[in-house]
Amino acid sequence: MDKFDRIYELHRLFSGRRVPISMEEIMQRMECSRATAKRGIETLRDQLNAPLVYDRERNGYLYAAGQDAWELPGLWLTSRELVAMLAAIKFLGESGQGMVSEMLRPFRQKLEQILAGKYTGAGELIRRVRILSMNARPQGDWFHIVAEGLARRRQVAMHYHDRARDQHSERTVSPQRLVHYRDVWYLDAWCHSRQGLRTFSLDRISHARVVEEPARDVGEAQLDAELAASYGIFSGAPQATADLVFSARAARWVRSETWHRDQQGEDLDDGRYRLQVPYGQPTELLRDILRFGADVEVRGPQALRAALREELAATLHQYD
Repeated sequence: MDKFDRIYELHRLFSGRRVPISMEEIMQRMECSRATAKRGIETLRDQLNAPLVYDRERNGYLYAAGQDAWELPGLWLTSRELVAMLAAIKFLGESGQGMVSEMLRPFRQKLEQILAGKYTGAGELIRRVRILSMNARPQGDWFHIVAEGLARRRQVAMHYHDRARDQHSERTVSPQRLVHYRDVWYLDAWCHSRQGLRTFSLDRISHARVVEEPARDVGEAQLDAELAASYGIFSGAPQATADLVFSARAARWVRSETWHRDQQGEDLDDGRYRLQVPYGQPTELLRDILRFGADVEVRGPQALRAALREELAATLHQYD
């Protein structure tokens, strides 16, 4: 543990405590000698002006009464926290592509410089972390505009291409939150053009600008109820519950997966696994069911069984 980490750990020991800490306990908790502990205490008190006092009656150190909210000046992170942050930035940079990677690059470089002198092997660890993005799409050229409107709580005017309907439209939206789902960036927003909540894929925005009009705020509960209550990214409110039974072989994987926050799962006596998932639009759910092939049976509802049967028949027709 280097000097900076030791000061940070000392501060964490004293923060929020009402009972003094003896020198022996400090040495034990910090795993250091008495001389090292004393140097740390002196640095905190004399150089960083911490409200650290010695209670002779109880033979220990603590922050003065009323000063428990005192914080170290600047941003203090341990080596482990820096490594964790760097790993998170690596993930965001590599999974975000394009603009996100460019925005994070200077921050990552600074962290790597700090870690070079603090934590042996940090750079090697980051180099040996591999992140694979499957079916990822770039977030497009307008991520920063959408993010600006989101942060400043301003409306965004944009030109949008609806891929499903192959339609182009002009939209004015109030950004609510950015969502990173299956390696793709989406925007949940109140659409003033359609007077309702909508989810937009950022890679389908061909132009955007921030409008100096206050954004309409929608509460988290309403966002979740309308946009996250059922299966998939373009889910809407749940219309039904899929009843799926997976083979014993597939159950080894599925029982540890989260398909939806409100799913219900149970192990069957013969080793199979039953999963119940609320859904609105069935398209994305059908794709995920199809990847399990004969290892899954859709027990209900009947409309979902029929849709799956039609999809399988159309697939087989390709090979007639």
